[in-house]
Amino acid sequence: MTYSLAYSPCPNDTYIFAALTNGLLDAAPHVEVVLDDVEALNNAAREGRYELTKVSYGAIPYLLDRYRILRAGGALGRGCGPLVIARPGASGAVRTLSGLDDDAVFAIPGPLTTAFALLRLALGRTPTTVEMRFDRIVDAVASGEVDAGLIIHESRFTYQQAGLVSLLDLGDWWERETGNPIPLGAILVRRDVAEDDARAIDGAIRRSLQFAREREGEIIDYVRAHAFEMNDDVMRAHIGLYVNEFSDDVGTKGIAAVEDLFAREARAGLIPSGALPEFV
Repeated sequence: MTYSLAYSPCPNDTYIFAALTNGLLDAAPHVEVVLDDVEALNNAAREGRYELTKVSYGAIPYLLDRYRILRAGGALGRGCGPLVIARPGASGAVRTLSGLDDDAVFAIPGPLTTAFALLRLALGRTPTTVEMRFDRIVDAVASGEVDAGLIIHESRFTYQQAGLVSLLDLGDWWERETGNPIPLGAILVRRDVAEDDARAIDGAIRRSLQFAREREGEIIDYVRAHAFEMNDDVMRAHIGLYVNEFSDDVGTKGIAAVEDLFAREARAGLIPSGALPEFV
């Protein structure tokens, strides 16, 4: 059996899936891989395009009719949340989120991303936005194209090089508000995949991550090949931040964090009420 598998080219995903993708695991399912930006994957999942796909937790309430959530391979953690960035004030002083005008325009990596869900929860409103690929946002803020930017992935390691400042760490905000780890992304399995097969895939993802940790030299070139605009230090910092114990298994703490996120979004009227995550 061969499954379609879609994930992002970010180092945490390529690190986790390298062994599975490249046929380095014994008795593992075969996969045909598509790499794309996470918001493109969120939208593709609404069409049910792939049997296995990485998506944002912000998108999952709209996908539960087509997909369930695998326990392995996702992105949750602490100290790894999205940032709101802007140019410094005229005097060079660091600005704050409250210092932005109410009509400030935010560049966002997509309306279905967890980052945007967290921004709306933190602000208590939906701001004016412009959607663009995550890797364009830093330049858009630096050039003055937008007033602020919502950054994810490796941009959190590089925005300061563009002379920008962080107005709010949404991960810190979430952890202070809830005490939970921040649920960013997950691997979904389409509902037409049989239960036993879904569990086998989940186990294969876990073995793929174990392979990467134990035999990194055999997979790191694959990771580098898709991190072509990233130096090794940033690449390894990215892996170190986003690949953690929750990548092996979301666990009870991770599930509680997801349920809390959905409940808060529902109370704020951001998603339909009654959305509950369903894990394999």
